[in-house]
Amino acid sequence: QGRILEKTGLCSQLTFGRYVRQGRKLRVDPKLFIQDLQFNKVPVRVYQPKATPNGQRRGIIFFHGGGWMFGSLDTYEKVCRYLSRESESVVVSVQYRLAPEHKYPAAYEDCLNATIHFMKNIEHYGVDPANVIVCGDSAGGNLAAAVSQTLAGRSDLPRLRAQILIYPGLQALDFNLPSYHQNRGVPLLFRERAAFFALQYLNGHALHMQEVLEGSHIPPDMRLKYRKWVSPDNIPEKFKVRGVKPLRPTDFIAEVYETVKRFCEPNLCPLLAEDSVVHQLPESFILTCEYDVLRDDGLLYKKRLEDNGVRVTWYHLEDGFHGIISLYDYCGFSFPSGKRGLDSVVNFLKSL
Repeated sequence: QGRILEKTGLCSQLTFGRYVRQGRKLRVDPKLFIQDLQFNKVPVRVYQPKATPNGQRRGIIFFHGGGWMFGSLDTYEKVCRYLSRESESVVVSVQYRLAPEHKYPAAYEDCLNATIHFMKNIEHYGVDPANVIVCGDSAGGNLAAAVSQTLAGRSDLPRLRAQILIYPGLQALDFNLPSYHQNRGVPLLFRERAAFFALQYLNGHALHMQEVLEGSHIPPDMRLKYRKWVSPDNIPEKFKVRGVKPLRPTDFIAEVYETVKRFCEPNLCPLLAEDSVVHQLPESFILTCEYDVLRDDGLLYKKRLEDNGVRVTWYHLEDGFHGIISLYDYCGFSFPSGKRGLDSVVNFLKSL
């Protein structure tokens, strides 16, 4: 559909994709007070339960998914309403700038700036400064992990209470982990699309996608350095039962590395942060789906956090696929396991 419209010159595939994902305007929610604001010039939507709280509420800063290219406040309206209502929390949904028009680190900076603004003005929202959680799905999970790492070293702000990472994408070194092979053709996120999105976010274009998929974009010495964190050896055996074939190593191409070397920055690929940062991270919740190319990113980060003494609650949807949470009550169709995933997040929030 998008391609047809693009060929006729009516609109670009990107515009069409964003339009389709827009989500319909919802009716007023009797239980929530909702307002659109700007935090440090970043558009946000704030959801506050109307019921009188016993004391201060917890605050959740939510970063939406969509490959850094798609998604909006409206797309995630139902998810954010649900989180706010069910966990009785103040939710701040952040409209960060999108790629390819705005390349890395625009999205990360918007998320960080909105979070800091919220934490500095927290008393206006009746939120407990010791109970602020960053949360995101997919690309939003990537942004939540990056923001969480940045704030871990800040002594001038309250410490984050937790991070919630819903099938996050956390690295762009290896697109050949077991989950990338097993689920390469499973909607909503194909293996090629994952590399395409990462490159669009980094460079505003997806040149060299094939070389990145093959792994010739990372120098052998760096591959070796990061092997302790990004390797199939760190993934439990039971996740390798479905067909995984080892790839023959490809030759390193220096000029490709030159265009993508920022993939080694933890603000873009949080799985590559040093242990000294990881061990300062707050309690974490990680949700993974079996039928998802990003499953192993979540499993690898879970291991890194646990190895560094961070408490992790892990929820795995055996029948889940990438993007299932964003389809909660979407256009009238919903998946029971998506609702289970969302409720596991709510239960974790209530346990804090």
